[in-house]
Amino acid sequence: MKKTNLREQMKIQLQKMDDVQYHKYSQLIEQQFLLSPLWKKAGTIGLTISQNREPNTRSIIEKGWKEGKRMAVPKCFPLKKEMEFRVITSFNQLETVYYGLQEPIPSKTDPVEKCDVDVMVVPGLCFDSRGYRIGYGGGYYDRYLHNFTGDTVSLAFSCQVLPFVPSEIFDVPVKRIITEKEVLHCRE
Repeated sequence: MKKTNLREQMKIQLQKMDDVQYHKYSQLIEQQFLLSPLWKKAGTIGLTISQNREPNTRSIIEKGWKEGKRMAVPKCFPLKKEMEFRVITSFNQLETVYYGLQEPIPSKTDPVEKCDVDVMVVPGLCFDSRGYRIGYGGGYYDRYLHNFTGDTVSLAFSCQVLPFVPSEIFDVPVKRIITEKEVLHCRE
């Protein structure tokens, strides 16, 4: 099946998840992440502000602040299809941009170098046990993760982990996937 078809099917499936299940599973994913060695050893964590039916990251960001971690979120540059991560210390430092995404306001935040990000939480719609994923179609993360040396992890609902997702030469797999049920250590 093509990436575009899988992407659309998963969006529909995620929208069918009721609020109770969504919040319960998000909380279980968060607990797994916060108990992981990845979280414990990380000083700087890169992650998106979740929207729609993505596992909730706002609570994770707040917990990071309480623990003195630097929480960095992406600022996208659509014309170049590139992004940078900027450290936020408050949700007031965000603005809503295209597609309803929340991004850091450059004048209120500082950029963080790629080499200073210890753990990158990589979003996506579909994943497989090799760590390959289908994102939202922009290729931003695959470009950013090229030559990234930190740890990578995706937070996903178990229904998003499929037996196989198509991958291309430029796709960069994540090292781990944390669901409400388990932590998958990915390998090709």
